[in-house]
Amino acid sequence: MPHFIVEYTANIQAEARIPELLKKGVDVMVGEGYPLLGMRARGLAFDDYVLADARPDCAMVHVTLKVAPGHPAARKQRTCVIVFDMLKAHFAETFAKRYLLLSVEMVEIVSGDGTPTLKMNNLGETLAP
Repeated sequence: MPHFIVEYTANIQAEARIPELLKKGVDVMVGEGYPLLGMRARGLAFDDYVLADARPDCAMVHVTLKVAPGHPAARKQRTCVIVFDMLKAHFAETFAKRYLLLSVEMVEIVSGDGTPTLKMNNLGETLAP
């Protein structure tokens, strides 16, 4: 049930290569031990935003990683660092030529009272080795 969510400003869409970034994100998450079964990756472009002093050439990419409770803190920290390094590498050329804000956060998916969320899928047979 891990999620890899990329939010970005629409003014960077042409150069962002979001489908490629989503695939890289899934690969990192699976490589760090998060299950492929139920993995969700998506990109969300924003047309309405204000960044810093509202200059129009400023862009943003923010990655949110959502995972189930119970993963060791060391794994979560390492995953965030690896994802951030991947994000910086993915946008290295863009970062060198325009104003760009990059960020990564990880959150555990729980309901408002702290109980795990409910989920279901039928991909088990499809992804079985």
